[in-house]
Amino acid sequence: MTPSIQPPRDLRSRYLLRVADTCLIHAQRQSEWCGHGPILEEDIALTNMSLDLLGQARALLTHIGQGASPALDEDQLAFLRDERDYLNMTLVELPGRRAGRDFADAVLRNLLLGSWMHLTWQRLQASSDAEVAAIAGKAVKEARYHVEHAADWVVRLGDGTEESARRLRQALDQLWPYTGELFEDDEADTQAEATALGPARSSLRADWLAAVRPVLADAKLELPKDSPFRATGSQGVHSENLGFMLAELQHLQRSYPGGKW
Repeated sequence: MTPSIQPPRDLRSRYLLRVADTCLIHAQRQSEWCGHGPILEEDIALTNMSLDLLGQARALLTHIGQGASPALDEDQLAFLRDERDYLNMTLVELPGRRAGRDFADAVLRNLLLGSWMHLTWQRLQASSDAEVAAIAGKAVKEARYHVEHAADWVVRLGDGTEESARRLRQALDQLWPYTGELFEDDEADTQAEATALGPARSSLRADWLAAVRPVLADAKLELPKDSPFRATGSQGVHSENLGFMLAELQHLQRSYPGGKW
């Protein structure tokens, strides 16, 4: 079995890994819908969005790895870290289709997270790191489509049948408590803002609410009350779900290091 690597732990790398890992794990969870979409068009759309997220993760992981000592490649960072070294938002690792979560959960999760990613990429276009700014310039266009797609479905389900509205309300109740983590600053945020690498998470909250609130209103959903609960995935302290996902994600690379197709 291939041993784990030690990723870079400086604040700059932690800040970028948080974005990269959120994209990576969200792509992995959303890929569960491949072959299981409610209609063919949505099956393809969800799969393509997973590939967008994977591309965003790859670009950032490559950039982070080039600055590490010794240098690391994207595959090492994606497949050979221990669970505590992943810094994704807990929202993306929550159980998905295989655990019984439905299409309402999938599109609402895409709205909540996609709106946050869209704002993050928008701000990162002005990053003091030219490579990050270039990655963001492409990613922001993809994220804009993800939000538009999710918003269309959220409104359609919320303003649809009694059953579709019930399922959407249930998804909102399950997912909303995890959104607080999206706006919790730490030392990496403070340094990123000071060096113009990227925005502090807290600075995104007002614009995120402004983007999400009208969609939920059109879907006839009330904005839930803020919860005192705070998830800690972005600090490397994860729910029980991530370990199972990583076992699947990492199995081939761990078992056959350097394997070629």
